[in-house]
Amino acid sequence: MTSAVLAEALVKGEVRKIDEAAGKVTLQHGPIKALDMDDDGMTMVFRVQDTGLLKQVKVGDRVQFEVVRTSAGLTITRLEKAR
Repeated sequence: MTSAVLAEALVKGEVRKIDEAAGKVTLQHGPIKALDMDDDGMTMVFRVQDTGLLKQVKVGDRVQFEVVRTSAGLTITRLEKAR
């Protein structure tokens, strides 16, 4: 994957809530082009593929993330603090 394609796949957001026990994070985010969600953004709860990702961020952090649609719902596969 080229860096331009990878950058487009990442969504910018801000952590609003972390529920480590449930493996979920609430994010306020912009459009998710990879999933044809081109709206102005919203606040949503996402599952995380690896709960270890939740240990890297705290409420209020600006983040970049990658999300995919799975049978369990929208799932974050990559989550990192925004640079």
